[in-house]
Amino acid sequence: MVGVSGGVDSSVAAWLLAQAGEPLAGLFMQNWDDDGSGDCRAEEDRRDAVAVCGRIGIPFHFRDFSKEYWAGVFEHFLAEYAAGRTPNPDVLCNREVKFKHFLDAARALGAERIATGHYAQVARERGCWRLLRGADRDKDQSYFLHQLGQAQLAATLFPIGHLPKAQVRQIARDAGLPTHAKKDSTGICFIGERDFREFLGRYLPAQPGEIRDPRGVRVGEHPGVFYFTLGQREGLAIGGVRGRAAAPWYVVGKDVARNVLYVDQDRDSPWLLSSVLRSGPMHWVEGAPPASSFECTAQVRYRQHEEPCQVQVQDDGTLQVHFERPQRAATPGQSLVLYDGPACLGGAVIEATDAPTPAS
Repeated sequence: MVGVSGGVDSSVAAWLLAQAGEPLAGLFMQNWDDDGSGDCRAEEDRRDAVAVCGRIGIPFHFRDFSKEYWAGVFEHFLAEYAAGRTPNPDVLCNREVKFKHFLDAARALGAERIATGHYAQVARERGCWRLLRGADRDKDQSYFLHQLGQAQLAATLFPIGHLPKAQVRQIARDAGLPTHAKKDSTGICFIGERDFREFLGRYLPAQPGEIRDPRGVRVGEHPGVFYFTLGQREGLAIGGVRGRAAAPWYVVGKDVARNVLYVDQDRDSPWLLSSVLRSGPMHWVEGAPPASSFECTAQVRYRQHEEPCQVQVQDDGTLQVHFERPQRAATPGQSLVLYDGPACLGGAVIEATDAPTPAS
C-alpha cells in the first residue's frame, strides 16, 4: 500500500513499484479537517492522487485520519507553543499517523507492507533494520523519521530513497505522471500558505509584550511570545533604536511567564550558543543505544549539517550531549537526532541547553 499524497515523490514511488511488478494500491490520508479557509490543499492533493493511481492503473483508497491527527499531533503542537517551546509536528505525524494509523489501515486492506515517497532508505544488517539517510542529502528526511522502530521499518519501503530529486522529476515526466511539475509542498498542511500568526492566534490568543535586549533594556514590542523561536530574524519589526547599530535583531530568549521576548543584534550571539544539551527520553531505532557513552554526530534542526558530539545515556533514558563546537539556536521542543555515518540511531526532544539566560 503506497501512501499517495498527490505529490511527485509519492507518485514516483508508486510508479517504480508498479514497474517492478509489485501488486499494490494507493491510499490517500486526510489528516486535517477543512476549516473553510481555503488554505489547505487536501482536496486538490486528493484529486491529483486519484489521477496518479488512474495513470498507473492501481486501486485508490481514502482514509480520514483527522481525528487521530488532532489527538496525536495537534494537541501536542498547541501545548508546546503554549509552554514557549517550538515543536516539530512532522516528527509526530510520522510516528502517530503515517507509520501507525496508515500502517494499520493498509494491513486491514490486505497489504503486507507500506511504501511512501520519503527520501530515506532501509537496510537489514546484522539481524536489525537500519534507517539510512536518503541519497540526496539536500532532500534527506531521516531527521523526521527518527521515531520509527524495528516493527515499522520491517514493513516499510522507501522506493525513491536512493534517487536524487532531479531524477525523480525526470522519471515522473517520462512516465507522464500528472504531478511531474507540481510544486513541492512546504510547511504543515493545517497551516498551508496562510499567515502562521493568524492561524496560531485562533487557538492560543497571545498578548503583546516587551522586546528587550539581553541586559533587559526595552527595544520594542512583540505581538505574542508564542510566535517566535530562537534564532529567528523575521517579523520582529524593530525600527531604529537610539544608540544601537542599524543591524538585524535575532531572538535569543523567551520568558513566557513574564511575556518578554529577548533579542540581540549578533547572529551568532553568545546567548544563542550552547555546547551541552539535555534531551527527553531517547528513542533508539534499533531498540537500544550502542553504549552508555559513545561518540557520533547529531543534528539539532533539519537541514543542519551533522556535528560531532559525545553522548552520555542517563539512567532514566534521557541524554546529555556535548558538542565539539557550540551549536547555534538549539531550541527546546525541537528534535535532537543522532547519526553513525549514514545510519540514523534515533532521536529525542531537546529539553534544555547550557546557553546563557538573558537578563538572569
